[in-house]
Amino acid sequence: MGLFPAQAATPLASEAFVPFTAPAAASVGGESLSGLGGAETFDPVGRAQLLAGEMPLVWSGTYQSFDNSQIVSAELRLASVKPMGQMIDLRGELTVGGVTTPVQGNLNAESDQLDLLMLCQCEVSGLEMGGVFTGLQGLQLSGWQAPRLTSRGGRLDLRPLSSASASRVVAPTRGAAVRGLW
Repeated sequence: MGLFPAQAATPLASEAFVPFTAPAAASVGGESLSGLGGAETFDPVGRAQLLAGEMPLVWSGTYQSFDNSQIVSAELRLASVKPMGQMIDLRGELTVGGVTTPVQGNLNAESDQLDLLMLCQCEVSGLEMGGVFTGLQGLQLSGWQAPRLTSRGGRLDLRPLSSASASRVVAPTRGAAVRGLW
């Protein structure tokens, strides 16, 4: 041990230290970047109200189970579309393969995320109570997450029907393009 053991733990002064000063471009429009007061211009509550007023009530398409790759027709008829803050409460009926079941869901107006639950104790084309449809593109494309690990789920691909064609069911000919997350 040396005579001055405390000096090794003490940092030495250096002329190489430069104090930080913010660049001149850090101020945009009279407001600093640290405040970001007016950067958020999106109104999710307003979009929820707009979507609830303009959302089609009849959607048609297909459901494909990942277990057996069978494709069956699907139709969603919404009876109620109500905005609740930035969420939209959805209630209606889902017909898959000719069997109709009540459904209830939530659509996030800010992120377009969908959760749609079946409300019956029945098995419809491999769908069963306890599972959920989840989607990142609103009602257009969603995946079935089964309540059990023995089912691999499926894909629900829906398109809105115009009021003139609401009486007939039209299945899409090809799958929807998947939108990137960022």
